[in-house]
Amino acid sequence: MNTPAAPPDESWSAILPLRVFILTDHEMVRKGLGDLLEHFGFDVVGESGSAAEARRLIHVLQPDIVVLDDRLPDGTGIEVCRDLRSTAPEVRCLILTGWDEQHAVRAAVLAGASGYVLKRIGDSDALINCIRSTAAGISPIGPGVRERVAESLYATASAPWLKAMTRTERNVLALMARGLTNPQIGQEMVLPDAAVATHVSSVLHKLGFRRRGHLIPAPIPRAWELLH
Repeated sequence: MNTPAAPPDESWSAILPLRVFILTDHEMVRKGLGDLLEHFGFDVVGESGSAAEARRLIHVLQPDIVVLDDRLPDGTGIEVCRDLRSTAPEVRCLILTGWDEQHAVRAAVLAGASGYVLKRIGDSDALINCIRSTAAGISPIGPGVRERVAESLYATASAPWLKAMTRTERNVLALMARGLTNPQIGQEMVLPDAAVATHVSSVLHKLGFRRRGHLIPAPIPRAWELLH
């Protein structure tokens, strides 16, 4: 696994053992991550392969950090992360993703996550360091990155993925990119919670973030180029 480099910080050691919850439908990945984290002194308080089950367990178990797979059989880690930002803002989330780094950055920004971890075998130190940095309040997804991602989402109005969205979905996307939670979007647009959740799911689907079982979509054209 790999993840963007973060500044070194030792303050995490003062708050160990950190309580971690793992959400991925790959049983071997859950087992491997759990063993690795426990080896490094973390307390793995729970795990799940289902978005719906994870939502229930996380509120009961109250972990410090949740590592969420980007795609699940019944949803996405992005949606779970956005829910937690509204209902348990003290929980920090890391998106575990098989996308390339460009798509991973966008996923983390739209989720409101503290960071992301790429699924790359052979770099366990990167995962551990990312969790430690997140616990210390250090995130590779700073305000500057979030602003550039938000700008890039609207920099090419003729892009097929943007043209496929309704006006309401475009407005929801703009508010997601600004970091608003689902309840905040509902207040801003005067929409009920269920409608916001539906629009968020549709936006993520059209951007290429789909639940497991769907075909992997083509990359969004020029998305990362616009950040430079």
